[in-house]
Amino acid sequence: MVDHDIGGGVSRRRLLQGLSAAAVGALSVPKLVSALTRAAERGDGVTVRPPIGLQLYTVRGLMARDLEGTMAALAAAGVRDVEFAGYFDRQPAALRALLERHGMKAPAAHVPLPASLTAWTPVFDAAEALGHRWLVIPWVGNEVRASLDGWRRLADSLNEAGRLAHARNLRMAYHNHDFEFAITDGSVAYEVFVERLDPATVDLELDLYWAVKAGQDPRRLFADRPGRFPLWHLKDAGPAPERTMTDVGAGTIDFTALFAAGAQAGLQHAFIEHDNASDPMTSVRVSVSALERLP
Repeated sequence: MVDHDIGGGVSRRRLLQGLSAAAVGALSVPKLVSALTRAAERGDGVTVRPPIGLQLYTVRGLMARDLEGTMAALAAAGVRDVEFAGYFDRQPAALRALLERHGMKAPAAHVPLPASLTAWTPVFDAAEALGHRWLVIPWVGNEVRASLDGWRRLADSLNEAGRLAHARNLRMAYHNHDFEFAITDGSVAYEVFVERLDPATVDLELDLYWAVKAGQDPRRLFADRPGRFPLWHLKDAGPAPERTMTDVGAGTIDFTALFAAGAQAGLQHAFIEHDNASDPMTSVRVSVSALERLP
């Protein structure tokens, strides 16, 4: 069932969860949004459940062999949002038509950091054609990771790109792995990096698995920086110390508790992902089923 949107890609029915029926009946939509904002600032548990999304990196091999058939299978499995990681040698207009044919949207895409600011223009053009709202940097190499100055330079680059993106009604974001939480030059790199980002134009996509693997509690990250995490990646972690990556619902992460902190995080879109699933489509179906069963 497709719900009506009240802004930011979050369905009205999902946003109403966590509030009593009597309170909802007395609130107009602007008042409802205001109430959720106040709840997030207080750290109250307000459950936000966006439409089920998928990072298409999960099914990259299938997409390369049969893009149309894979998208049809994803739609049949219950996927409503997708996040691109490359466009599979297709033009944005053709991909947009494919999405619309299956009742899907693509609010975000993973993109590499261009070598210059002028190189962002075709990236922005493709994003507009596909209906993206966010362009997400998914990975950085040792030239960034080696020092805090590297992380500061990356933050400055994203801030510059964010200002350009803002003029096109787009936003930048950064996706973490576990290495961002390492101690670098005496400090946690992620803390130094995020502190330097401009929240007016640059958001954070929190990969819950990689944060947990790094020993982080996502709820603490949400509490420390409320509203900064509109995008999440959903994959599960096996028991410590290995914390092996697995499908949603097959590990130790308490997704119910995390979604209860969704308003505080600023959650708008959540994408299932498994980096190296042995059977990608089965992995997607297992994760979708687990999310649908959450209380």
